[in-house]
Amino acid sequence: MNHKFNLNNYSSELKGLNIIFCLLLIVLSLSACSDSKPSKSASVPIDPTARMQVFKSPTCQCCNKWVSHLESAGFSVATLDSQDLNPIKEKYGISPSHQSCHTGVAGGYIFEGHIPAPIIQQFLSEKPGNAIGLSVPGMPIGSPGMEMGDRIDDYDVIMIKKDGSSEIYQRIRQGKISIN
Repeated sequence: MNHKFNLNNYSSELKGLNIIFCLLLIVLSLSACSDSKPSKSASVPIDPTARMQVFKSPTCQCCNKWVSHLESAGFSVATLDSQDLNPIKEKYGISPSHQSCHTGVAGGYIFEGHIPAPIIQQFLSEKPGNAIGLSVPGMPIGSPGMEMGDRIDDYDVIMIKKDGSSEIYQRIRQGKISIN
């Protein structure tokens, strides 16, 4: 009795098994991502809306450091690289005076620039109805992701309002957040 194994006889069954295997891997990957728990180091409990999308340049290292800062504070972050962030900033109504190198979106709000995670957590817990979000214009040295040795610049976190106006939400002085 001479039996020859012919792979062609089994190719449709193998393709079906490969598809099932790939779908199983995708489902397992998604469930692993959704089961991630916030870091215990977060100073304010993380709101379920704290899943942040960050639009950034693919080559910007300070943006990557800011994303790491958010993740260490308990945020779940998805990054979306783009060579041209201007359409994103226009879409979310971020005026040139409030712009920085990356834009985060969470809980229906925008977070422009190197904003410290505790301030974002506070803002998301307050949910100001008249605001579109927060901004740290430019790239202040010493802000999260912009660490450069011992130098820490003073800067303000700006609340951008729906009517286009803005106000200081928090002041950062000598690296410390002042209570407003």
